Amino acid sequence: MSLELLQPYTHRLQSLKIKPSARCLLVSIPRQKLALVNENEESKSYRVSTSLKPPSCIQDSGGTPEGLHRVARKIGDNAPLGTVFKGRVSIGKQYWELSEEEQSKNLITTRILWLEGLEPGHNKGEGCDSFKRYIYIHGTNHEDKIGQPASGGCVQLLNQEMLELYDSVAEGDFVFIACK
Repeated sequence: MSLELLQPYTHRLQSLKIKPSARCLLVSIPRQKLALVNENEESKSYRVSTSLKPPSCIQDSGGTPEGLHRVARKIGDNAPLGTVFKGRVSIGKQYWELSEEEQSKNLITTRILWLEGLEPGHNKGEGCDSFKRYIYIHGTNHEDKIGQPASGGCVQLLNQEMLELYDSVAEGDFVFIACK
């Protein structure tokens, strides 16, 4: 993925009077890609799955929220690959250990980057708050759907790539999600 989102990201930071960080994540919903950017250079690109429903910041929409976010919390240190999380807590099992019925659901696996919106009235605040909507970047048990819209609003990665990304970012890093 090229750095075409770097300029809109920088513009959004400037409009909010926020100082840029050295590292950020740029997510393109149309391309179903996430780029890890260090010092304005793409260091890695990942295929992702965003929401099956249209992008939206509105609570209960099921859409992936657009705009500027930050990694508010990292969850899952040292959990084995494929670990299932419910309510942000490991259930102590990997997804392939669950029943077929449970595996048919879109599970939160491996690691969680919990996002906080930084744009009041857009993705932060009453009726549109990404953090209160539990919007994450996380692994999935439906890896065959990566690269196409398939989530309930989160940004999903292959489990092995989620491990790599998790280890490459810190709480406070910015995440810019774009619909263009």
